[in-house]
Amino acid sequence: MEAGAPVHPPVPMAMYPLLATVLLTVGIVAAALFFLYQVTTTRYSRKIAFEGLLGLSASVALGLGTLFLLLWLAAPLFGSVP
Repeated sequence: MEAGAPVHPPVPMAMYPLLATVLLTVGIVAAALFFLYQVTTTRYSRKIAFEGLLGLSASVALGLGTLFLLLWLAAPLFGSVP
């Protein structure tokens, strides 16, 4: 790699709004399903694998959705830009 070569993002910037919207929607739906599962099942009939799957999918989708939302809004993520 030569000095001064431009760095291209792996995801096109035009996809940021779509990715933010879809991932945040999926994350909110997964979090709502997790909440409903916790409320509607008894303590002894819950399955830890299903809880983990719902919790993991909600947290990953909400985390990535928030990242793409910040990138879409052009918020400085790692300090100020000179």
